[in-house]
Amino acid sequence: MSFYNRYILPKLINCGCAASNVSKQRAKIVPLAKGQVLEIGIGTGLNLPFYDTAQVDHLWGLEPAGEMLNQVEDKLRVAALPFEVQLMESMAENILLEDSSIDTIMITYTLCSIPDVALAMSEMKRVLKPDGQLLFCEHGAAPDPGVLKWQNRINPIWKRIGGGCNLNRRIPDLILQGGFEIDKLESMYIPGWKPACFNYWGSASIK
Repeated sequence: MSFYNRYILPKLINCGCAASNVSKQRAKIVPLAKGQVLEIGIGTGLNLPFYDTAQVDHLWGLEPAGEMLNQVEDKLRVAALPFEVQLMESMAENILLEDSSIDTIMITYTLCSIPDVALAMSEMKRVLKPDGQLLFCEHGAAPDPGVLKWQNRINPIWKRIGGGCNLNRRIPDLILQGGFEIDKLESMYIPGWKPACFNYWGSASIK
């Protein structure tokens, strides 16, 4: 792993994902999680303050980058959460949990960077209970042709410097193609640079 990926990139990602415009989006979706929760791409633990402690029984935090998980552990030492948090250093394409064991899957600003989204969605569907819910909040392809054009132009460079992050993924399509049915979907530009700030959020269930 390069010096950039080990030491610089995690700090850049944490800084961008902790911005106030993104935190406001987290506040809309994370409190809806309940029961046995699996967070895909827990990163540095930025969602932790937003969970409703009266609704969550257990949280599994999946993250492939050990550098990120170290920061989550630091947060957990001072958070004093009333539910257990179990961290897993693993890819979303290989979730080490039993079939139909999870009530809520949480994905926030994660689908943009998963290498094999189809496989990851298949794994999420496998571990989610039949009556469970998938909660998501993601940035992705903009509806305006002019903005989308810039997203497509910039994406190859953005992906290289952003740890695999893609600006132009069509989030609702990825969820539908993964075998889920979208129950609620909202979208808008949040404040900031438009190519990176068109957000989708909502909930989905297994078809």
